[in-house]
Amino acid sequence: MQTRRFATLSALIGLTACTAAASNAPVPDPTLDTPKTTAHGTETAVLAGGCFWGMQAVFEHVHGVRNVLAGYSGGDAGTAHYDQVSDGNTGHAESIQVQFDPAVVSYGQLLKIYFAVAHDPTTLNRQGPDAGTQYRSEIFYATPEQEKIAESYIAQLNASKVFDNTIVTLVQPLKGFYPAERYHQDYARNHPNDPYIMINDAPKVAQLRKTFPDMYQREQVLVEVKL
Repeated sequence: MQTRRFATLSALIGLTACTAAASNAPVPDPTLDTPKTTAHGTETAVLAGGCFWGMQAVFEHVHGVRNVLAGYSGGDAGTAHYDQVSDGNTGHAESIQVQFDPAVVSYGQLLKIYFAVAHDPTTLNRQGPDAGTQYRSEIFYATPEQEKIAESYIAQLNASKVFDNTIVTLVQPLKGFYPAERYHQDYARNHPNDPYIMINDAPKVAQLRKTFPDMYQREQVLVEVKL
């Protein structure tokens, strides 16, 4: 399957892995977060940070995550199709929907991984070799509580100058999440030898394991696609 994102191996050689920006210090825990619940359940977070292949691969390895879908957020349902989103004028961002157990992992902890290893939050409309508004850094909040945690954490990270540059991550209300086409689901797992995955996405998972060993789970959470 060929898409606009695909480049030849020779074109990709020399590109650095699309991990989080070089920071002046380890990314701290958010000062504002929800406490872990005593009862198990399911909550949802929707995040955008470049190609959804790598984002999905990272969060499938996070302990407490139950399911991750690749998809589109920010635009209308009628334009939530890869060929249209790739044009960069639909309002959509390639996104992931993360279903997690708040008794195991908090929303703030998910954001810590999002900022620390899942993507570079300081590059505007670009991640690695991918450029365009569809690759922007954005948090789509589903509740006022998620909004407060996201806004507070960005302010905290900027104030502490953890990153060399200012965070450009948008925080916007979630208006809808639309699952991507089936061939995009679990793409990194199904195509581990794809040069794009090897250069841009596999290093993210390796960094997750190194930086957050207590939050890393070896077996990926396989996506459940209902299209």
